[in-house]
Amino acid sequence: MIFVNLWELLVRPVRPFEEQRYQEQMQEHHYLGFLPKIGETLWYIASWHDEWVALLSFSAAAWKCKARDCWIGWDFRHQYDRLKLVTNNSRFLILPDWHVPNLASRILSLCQKRLPRDWQENFGHPVLLLETFVDPQRFQGTVYKAANWLHVGETKGFRRTPQGYSATAQSPKMVFLKPLQSDARAVLSRAILDPPYRTGGHKIMLSARQMESLSHFFRDIPDPRRGQGRRHPLCTVLAIAAGAVLCGMRGYRAISDWAKSLGPKARERFDCRRENGRYLVPSEYVIRDVLIRVNPVDLDRALQRWNEAYGKEDQSLAIDGKTMCNAIDAQGHQTHIMSVVGHQSKACYTQKKWGLSQ
Repeated sequence: MIFVNLWELLVRPVRPFEEQRYQEQMQEHHYLGFLPKIGETLWYIASWHDEWVALLSFSAAAWKCKARDCWIGWDFRHQYDRLKLVTNNSRFLILPDWHVPNLASRILSLCQKRLPRDWQENFGHPVLLLETFVDPQRFQGTVYKAANWLHVGETKGFRRTPQGYSATAQSPKMVFLKPLQSDARAVLSRAILDPPYRTGGHKIMLSARQMESLSHFFRDIPDPRRGQGRRHPLCTVLAIAAGAVLCGMRGYRAISDWAKSLGPKARERFDCRRENGRYLVPSEYVIRDVLIRVNPVDLDRALQRWNEAYGKEDQSLAIDGKTMCNAIDAQGHQTHIMSVVGHQSKACYTQKKWGLSQ
């Protein structure tokens, strides 16, 4: 057995010219194989006297995990907006010939100490919580327990597929969590995030009931399109566009990409057209064409009715003002919009527009 002085171990991010070697080693020796970089991802290597000892990967957090979500205690509407503050230890590989007592827990401890700084430097926002999933048929999570990670429960065994989730449960995984600061749980679960932890504009996660309700509020809006070639109902196109914007999408391309990412159940809830056993979503062209031509007054009234129906979920309101770039009224004044937004639902109750002197 190789003798390794654990105090001489170094953990650092993988350099660009080392990425191919990292991928090859992970593919060859990890039972799950290589995991490509998708979204915010950091790769690390642990070395001893310039010899590679271990490989680690941190990537996007799981979309849903009941054990994790119950431990945090956050409202599901806030979850989508805060998942970037959580990262998943998606791979941890001790390379062959380096299985030394206490090595793995030492490497994990070194990595989690430098991860917050690296994450802030690379992605411009903090990370508060680490998660990982352990297959009990292969491991018992000893490394994570030794590094003071919390075992908070098990998954149900379902996995994500291109069609949504697998129909049958497979092997449930053990769920381990590691807060990176003492108040991580409180920060993630509070109603309003402090400015340092906000990662973008207002975003919420829609419930199944909210998805199903959206299209009903748009049914009475007159369709500005010709009868010929209408492949998607107007209420469906408007509901998908509204849902995408509520979830933080901005621009026609982003709305279209969000629509394409919807699973079969979500498409059914939006009353999407069914063809050959598949639910179809409107294209970017259709979404743009509808939003340009629909009567904005009718659309605004429908959205206000939806806000009224779900506004009772808000316990407090925020007032937010923005000056519209390149928007000049007939008198040559720049347009300013004041909005009233619910803290909990992130729904906009009303807006007031007026002109500002240049």
